[in-house]
Amino acid sequence: MSYCNWDKQSEICKTYHDKEWGVPVYDDRMQFEYLMLEVMQCGLSWDIVINKRETFRKCFDNFNYDLIAKYDEEKINSILNTEGMIKSRRKIEAVINNAKCFQSIRKEFGSFCDYLWAYSDKKTILYKNHKKGYIPTSNGLSDKISKDLKKRGFKFIGSITIYSHLQASGMINDHDENCPRYEYINSHFPTVKKQTDNEHDVVYFGG
Repeated sequence: MSYCNWDKQSEICKTYHDKEWGVPVYDDRMQFEYLMLEVMQCGLSWDIVINKRETFRKCFDNFNYDLIAKYDEEKINSILNTEGMIKSRRKIEAVINNAKCFQSIRKEFGSFCDYLWAYSDKKTILYKNHKKGYIPTSNGLSDKISKDLKKRGFKFIGSITIYSHLQASGMINDHDENCPRYEYINSHFPTVKKQTDNEHDVVYFGG
């Protein structure tokens, strides 16, 4: 299963796979963007979200959480009226709410990256059998992080959403072993091998 089966996706998805997905993120603005893209995806396909990424960036000031935290009703209505934007007030309000919660974590831990990467001792996790194509929708780690973020006030942050974020932001390397990105990440960033962790709804993506 070379290329993680992303070769069957759109060009924009393949570019995202080749340049971003799974590469460890140590920048808070980018962490927030990745996490909010997952929030916007809830109930939608990734194709829809990735194709609207530039619209999201326009609506949310390039995911500047400090600016977003100050959004008011007028700004919400402006976003809702933006051409091509997902017309979900609940999701827009969740992004604003999450920006405020994001600020609180930064105040407590110094950065969101310091908070998140502490869960893996700042290393990318290589779970047993994942490189063979056996990938869960969520696991014990995403359960734990999701539970903590919810306690801190975050919305639209279920365990499945968090697992997807951990994959995208490089805390978990779920590229297939035959995909060139798998070895690239392993050779450029610190990693740690772990046994499976209370995995839910494992799906085999092999061919």
